[in-house]
Amino acid sequence: MRHFLTTEDWSRTELQALIDRARVLKDSPHGEALKGKSIALMFFNPSLRTRTSFDLGARQLGGHAIVLDARGQTWPVEIGDGTVMDGEPEEHAREAARVLSRYVDLIAIRCFPKFQDWASEREDPLITAYARHATVPVINMETIVHPCQELALMMALQQRLGDVRGKEFLLTWVPHPKPLNTAVANSALLIASKFGMNVRLLIPDEAYRLDERYMGAAQRFCAEAGTSLTVTTDPQAAYAGAHAVYAKSWGALPFYGRWADEAPVRAKGAGFMIDEAKMALTDGGVVSHCLPMRRNVKIADAVVDSPAFLGIEEAENRLHVQKALMERMIQER
Repeated sequence: MRHFLTTEDWSRTELQALIDRARVLKDSPHGEALKGKSIALMFFNPSLRTRTSFDLGARQLGGHAIVLDARGQTWPVEIGDGTVMDGEPEEHAREAARVLSRYVDLIAIRCFPKFQDWASEREDPLITAYARHATVPVINMETIVHPCQELALMMALQQRLGDVRGKEFLLTWVPHPKPLNTAVANSALLIASKFGMNVRLLIPDEAYRLDERYMGAAQRFCAEAGTSLTVTTDPQAAYAGAHAVYAKSWGALPFYGRWADEAPVRAKGAGFMIDEAKMALTDGGVVSHCLPMRRNVKIADAVVDSPAFLGIEEAENRLHVQKALMERMIQER
């Protein structure tokens, strides 16, 4: 049995096979691959695209999705081993995961970090606990990485650019009123480097470097592909000649959980919104965002409403790639 927690654990060939299958499912959306099967969708955080696309995808393949609001409609769960459970949690993941495994064929989990202690939260403790104790495959619907979003992004890039190997991919920090999870940024870094793109990371300050786990993985993937990973604080250099631009905001890890202290550093990125002038520096580049997205804060209206914007195609692709993924996980169970 295999889980889908991060694309780091899957080869490029395997991931490409999922994307190729997603293309087939886009053209022929209905089937019976999940006939008589069920998936539990556990949401510890809000969702629009993820919930809709997984629920609908399971139904289109003949299966049944059970949506669980784990924020308030299930018991608080303990994940630590050897814990004396005299606090708020009523149930341990050991029991929750094993019982769910007796009911359903797949378990999918969405749980963001709590923004308290990155040293422990970088270990992705909740989904890791469920994966350790479940006896059915577990799928990551976004934790500290967002692997399904990665597949949707790469599918969209291939739809527009064709073979992406050797193309210039810019992952740029963009402004936001509050610090956000690094998950999508981590994932964009992983998938672009794994698929052989030259990756540029544009940040307003060195404090916004991503966790070394993902920086190191991207460097390794680039080395294997003979491509490059560069980090810069210079927008003009970063945008010059780029073929794809990906926008995301995230909090600086050195200030994790101390966001008031981050404010002066965050102010350095006030001019990082993607606008027409920046896109004019690219090589006819496309631009995308995982959504939801604040217009005229992260990306200007003129760019979002231009033919260069891939965000809607990327969002649609969530449905197709997740159907391919559920089909694959059922086959490998």
